[in-house]
Amino acid sequence: MDVTTYKFSKENTLKDFVTKEVEEDAKKKLKKARKKISELQDTMYAEGKYSVLLCLQGMDTAGKDSLIREVFKDVNARGVVVHSFKVPTELELKHDFLWRHYIALPAKGKIGVFNRTHYENVLVTRVHPEYVFAENIPTVKSLEDLDDAFYHDRMERINQFEKHISANGTIILKFFLNVSKEEQKNRLLRRLNIPEKNWKFSAGDLKERKLWNNYQECYEDMLQRTSTDYAPWYVVPADDKPTARYIVAKTLQEELEKYNFKEPTLSQKVLDQIDEFKNQLNQE
Repeated sequence: MDVTTYKFSKENTLKDFVTKEVEEDAKKKLKKARKKISELQDTMYAEGKYSVLLCLQGMDTAGKDSLIREVFKDVNARGVVVHSFKVPTELELKHDFLWRHYIALPAKGKIGVFNRTHYENVLVTRVHPEYVFAENIPTVKSLEDLDDAFYHDRMERINQFEKHISANGTIILKFFLNVSKEEQKNRLLRRLNIPEKNWKFSAGDLKERKLWNNYQECYEDMLQRTSTDYAPWYVVPADDKPTARYIVAKTLQEELEKYNFKEPTLSQKVLDQIDEFKNQLNQE
């Protein structure tokens, strides 16, 4: 599998990417990839120079939660921190739109996963611009102020934010889980038909589904304006969950391998005393 085929460039449109691929033995390949990711994260933590920010976006039912569970199942629990961003709190609304994301960034040596991300600020709020009023921005007085220029400016602020953290050692990978409208319908029906899955269903999902085309337009514009060399977007076919999980894991594995992480070495002074330390322990 060549994961670069899923990378989005400024010349692409969403029509260039399929919503379904089926990778043979995807589950077995995922197991190997996540074991390697675990090893790489251990070494990255020991080296202490880099962190990873993995961003997941997608329409409702795209499979973000289960993907996180399956991709990071073998990684040290202390090495992965997942943040699921919901409606901003009162405190968060008293700060700029990136504040709550900045303070959630992973420390060096760790993998941070944003389940829904700072891009909600140019997706959900673009489809529902009235949400922006809660931010009390001085220059926003009416819906007319929330035009394309407003959201394009936000995207540029996001690019600057990502460039800054990238320059300071954060490896950024962004994945749009590209689920089809038909598959979303099937997954919503599954939530309704299986009693144990009922709790996942929300009537709001159907309201948002009616805005499918609006969201697709916003996603495409966002992808074209914010996929960069230092923070690329990958458009992952999400109709087959095992394949989608493997693509994300394989992409993460290959990216981490580029950095050739090294465990720190002991000082020569300590190395010269290893036999002495062994003797001290053995004589206890």
